[in-house]
Amino acid sequence: MTSPSHEDAELRQAFALFSETSEKLAGTYLELQGQVARLTSELAAANGELARRERLSALGEMAAQVAHQIRTPLSTALLYTGHLTRPQLADADRIRFAEKSRSRLLYLERLIQDMLLFVKGARLVSQAFPLHALIEEISHTLEPHATAKQVSLHLAETSADLMLTGDRQAIAGALINLLENALQASSSGDMVEMTVGGLGSPFAAFEISDSGAGIPEAARERLFEPFFTTRGEGSGLGLAIVRQVAEAHGGWVEWAPKDGGGSVFRLFLPFVGQGQVDV
Repeated sequence: MTSPSHEDAELRQAFALFSETSEKLAGTYLELQGQVARLTSELAAANGELARRERLSALGEMAAQVAHQIRTPLSTALLYTGHLTRPQLADADRIRFAEKSRSRLLYLERLIQDMLLFVKGARLVSQAFPLHALIEEISHTLEPHATAKQVSLHLAETSADLMLTGDRQAIAGALINLLENALQASSSGDMVEMTVGGLGSPFAAFEISDSGAGIPEAARERLFEPFFTTRGEGSGLGLAIVRQVAEAHGGWVEWAPKDGGGSVFRLFLPFVGQGQVDV
């Protein structure tokens, strides 16, 4: 039979072992906590450095693209303007060079507006506004362009009480970008059409269609990337801005080939009381 003193000794030994093991576990836990904290800090620093490098890389790419996009139209405008100083220049040629110079300067203005809107990002002002007034404004802006290209421009007619929610200027810019792309893809005698669907749903569905050459298959995955363009001229920011505006309003944009040739872009934006605009 085990004596009480022997039992007490075994019990003390068990408590001592338990205490020692607990201290070791506590120490190990603290060491693990320290390692996790150090790894987290190192990972955060690495991610921060990676993010900083990515931002610098993006800024560098943007600066290079800006310089490339501005150089050619600016040089052309300077060339045409230089012709205007020739004393023996005929009036007809003077008018022609002045118009060409103005065209290049207007292109530069639009390029700068695109870049400012892209940099502005999702800092938009939310308000409710009538859809028919927006479409009328877009029509006045683009009708001269369509007439000059001899392209029929058909924009949807909507009821006066139909309202959208969001940044009117940004939404107008996004729709104008899509319609300008459609006009540029069109030839004389073609038609560009914009319809508005989605009645009874939270989102207005703007559908812009053209009968142009469509989008090459190799370019489709990159359509909405900043600075990507299939044209010889352009900032490559138009569709990136459209996507940025759509997402800032809680909407989205998509592309599909049109039956018989051409493109269909669909832009979804919230009616009054729906969606979320980041301000």
